[in-house]
Amino acid sequence: MFRKLLIANRGEIALRVICACKELGIRTVAVYSEADRNSLHVRFADEAICIGPPRSSDSYLNVPAVISAAEIADVDAIHPGYGLLSENANFAEVCRASNIKFVGPPPEVTRLMGEKEKARQAMKKAKVPILPGSDGVLQSEGEASDWARSIGFPVILKASAGGGGRGMRVIRSEQELPQLFQAAQTEAANAFGNGDLYLEKFIERPRHIEFQVLADEHGNVISLGERECSIQRRHQKLIEEAPSLQMMPKLREEMGKTLRRCLSAIGYQNAGTVEFLMDEDGKLYFIEMNTRIQVEHPVTEAVTGIDLVKAQLRIACGEPLSAILPEPVSISGHAIECRINAEHPEKFTPSAGRITAFNVPGGNGVRVDTAQYAEGVVPPYYDSLIAKLIVHGKDRAEAMARMSRALEMFVVEGIHTTIPLHRRILEDAEFRQGSFDTKFMERFLARFSERSAERPGESERERREQQLAPG
Repeated sequence: MFRKLLIANRGEIALRVICACKELGIRTVAVYSEADRNSLHVRFADEAICIGPPRSSDSYLNVPAVISAAEIADVDAIHPGYGLLSENANFAEVCRASNIKFVGPPPEVTRLMGEKEKARQAMKKAKVPILPGSDGVLQSEGEASDWARSIGFPVILKASAGGGGRGMRVIRSEQELPQLFQAAQTEAANAFGNGDLYLEKFIERPRHIEFQVLADEHGNVISLGERECSIQRRHQKLIEEAPSLQMMPKLREEMGKTLRRCLSAIGYQNAGTVEFLMDEDGKLYFIEMNTRIQVEHPVTEAVTGIDLVKAQLRIACGEPLSAILPEPVSISGHAIECRINAEHPEKFTPSAGRITAFNVPGGNGVRVDTAQYAEGVVPPYYDSLIAKLIVHGKDRAEAMARMSRALEMFVVEGIHTTIPLHRRILEDAEFRQGSFDTKFMERFLARFSERSAERPGESERERREQQLAPG
């Protein structure tokens, strides 16, 4: 096992890795920006090193600063968490050159999967179902038009180097294509430094299903089942569940075999997530792979009983899956995760500032992953996620009831959060029936606007929550 590990991240995921390391007897080194000097990941790590000013580009994304901290602290390995440098193949290569173990896949595989169109072609070669689309990166607007006509509208343009909804445009007619092509290309270039686009058939009402995988350094790969990630706004996930209500046991087993075959073929190692769209006929189509631990990994941990971060660390130490996982791996019950963001629950605008009161719910089947605390400050420089609320029940009904009461008992004052939004979603009939798709939030927000117009007065609780938050 590693002697000492540096965590190249911040917030709740940095604290999550620290917890796993403490249980495995690994000493930890936190890195932090000047804005995070009083953060809990700094407090609970064995050592902490400041690596720069508040802006991510000057601190957490500054590869020389991170590597220098790792060398000063004399660490054996670096865990990148999610976001930031986690899918940066160049960073993984620098770790390798510095003789520091990168807890993740080899840089060659990260680079392959990070270029979305190359990943798409690799999956196609491995006979993983993909959506009809362009054969490689589009060279011109004219080529995009040719492909769109051959596939049939609507189609969607996607950034080859990106994700998170940036560089994406849905095109419903040939007349829209020139303007939207230029807009997608410009946005992709600005966001990722790469304006390459590819094109796929657009599914009107898909579900977003992703599979958690683990792969050791001996060629063994296993799928730990799927997560339902369809509750999202502007391609940003809000609520995740495991398992998906739409996944039949036979399809789950078939996908597990397919993923084992194709990921072993490309030499994948460590944790990863393979993401699919499911059409209204229940067919799955590959969209991308995330070569890291996911924000929503706790729902898989809840239904499998497997600590994914500890598994990552043991894999990186060379242990085979057979020594890490139970045999067989089984799925038990149902889990739901709500992402609690520091945002206005209706306007979705960021809400940085000091937290004046902070109380997390507890009880059977409730877990909260957070690095926030009362009188702590949410800085304006980073992602708005401040906590993840995860519940587990014997079935979806119990999990929803548990989530509803946990949200009611979750108190955050001084800033706006999305807790009221999540409470309303849990009460929505479409969500409760499980009949949603990725367009759910559009319909939900429209319904909420209609109800608000009919009943302009807020409930006493919502009015009190807004009074406690900043104006």
